[in-house]
Amino acid sequence: MENLHRVRIVVEDEGKALPFKDLHPHVAQMRVKEGSKIRNLVRYALTYMESEGTVQIIFGAYGQAVTKAITCAEILKRQVGGLHQITKIQYQTLQEVWEQRGPVIKSPASCLTVYKNCPSIYILLSKYPLDPQEDGYQPPQNLPTGETGKRTFESHGSTDSKRQKTNASNEGYQEEEAEEVEEPLDCSTVSWT
Repeated sequence: MENLHRVRIVVEDEGKALPFKDLHPHVAQMRVKEGSKIRNLVRYALTYMESEGTVQIIFGAYGQAVTKAITCAEILKRQVGGLHQITKIQYQTLQEVWEQRGPVIKSPASCLTVYKNCPSIYILLSKYPLDPQEDGYQPPQNLPTGETGKRTFESHGSTDSKRQKTNASNEGYQEEEAEEVEEPLDCSTVSWT
């Protein structure tokens, strides 16, 4: 394969219908690719979901971009809130065409075609309730919010108060005699009979 270079990749299932039923007519479809920037995808999706009349968006990806699509959907769910989700996982067939590079060497084939099955994912996010009996359904998340509308985290004490407690307990510290502890057996000196 060192004398070959990839010329093109064709997704054979490209024209296939989306795996969701009862889609809104104005649904946005985001195609996430390996080189896509998450911040750009999320920014566009936020703008689209906040516009009037928009109720659904689909993130679709295959191969190495699957994790990016999941990340985008999770960020959008936290930003918008109250979104219902259906996730569909399947395989897509990719056709890679490789051609020989440089001058033709005594090779039986100047071109090689490889078929691959890659995992793919489609994530539907909707402001309207979806069928909870559908496989892959997730209800909206209830996120704790403060006055600003952002997530809040409980503080279990600041580092300063922890330092003060530690210093206070060290002031009354007195040396105590160490208890005798049996030494553990050294297994290399034990003989088994």
